[in-house]
Amino acid sequence: MTATAMTSSETVIDTGTDELLCEIRDRVAVITLNRPQARNSLSDNLTPALRRMIKQCGEDPNVGALLITGAGDAFCAGGDVKGMGGKPGSSNAPELTLDQKIARLQERQRTLTGALVNVRKPTIAALPGPAAGAGLSLALACDLRIAAESAFVTTAYVKIGLSGDYGMSWLLTRLVGTSRARELMFFGEKIDAKRCEALGIVNRVVPDDKLREEAFAWAKKLAEGPTTALRFLKDNLDEALMNDFLTSLDHEAERMVRSAGTADHKEAVKAFVEKRKPVFKRS
Repeated sequence: MTATAMTSSETVIDTGTDELLCEIRDRVAVITLNRPQARNSLSDNLTPALRRMIKQCGEDPNVGALLITGAGDAFCAGGDVKGMGGKPGSSNAPELTLDQKIARLQERQRTLTGALVNVRKPTIAALPGPAAGAGLSLALACDLRIAAESAFVTTAYVKIGLSGDYGMSWLLTRLVGTSRARELMFFGEKIDAKRCEALGIVNRVVPDDKLREEAFAWAKKLAEGPTTALRFLKDNLDEALMNDFLTSLDHEAERMVRSAGTADHKEAVKAFVEKRKPVFKRS
């Protein structure tokens, strides 16, 4: 993959396919699912490219935050439902065993939403429209979500006789609680943006024509922040879901002391005294 510099602060990344766009602007990696004619549903071209971009941008020291969105008026419609009922024998590839199918999906999940959850930088999903099925899982795997007023989400799986994948149950339960998660999974109803905000599925709802502007501003603010402190904050918040209180206290103490030794902390203190905005060095 190659990068092409456009301006001093904007770089276009070659994703290997027109179905996924990526540019780095002001330390924000803007990753755009680009199949608007199919509501940005996942495909054999888009999904591998998305996996690569999550990994590449997550590891790039010039990227401070990831912003994932969709072209047109949708975020991601999930998997291609029309292609799920392929005719037996329509492919020359040998039929996989049950265990092989399970292993394949496990690997695909770990390298998509699994990798996204493990990015140690702030991640934001901007929803210009519907997020359904695995598309919703992708949005939920981000740290924050901002939605256009016309957007909606649906778990969708039950509507096509499936149980869910890409971390949907785990992610949704931790956002809305077990009772609401069961309701959303069992019924698969469309949930509009305002109710999503009330339930905690999205953090903010904005007018449709302001979504991209406000989502980028949000991501840029995080990208300009103290890199080490933000990474440690993510660690603390992730562990809060799994560790007991005393273990969390101990880990918080270690990370607090480590972050206090960074150049970013010293710059923040100096800026506070001088009554100015800090300029972080990404320590």
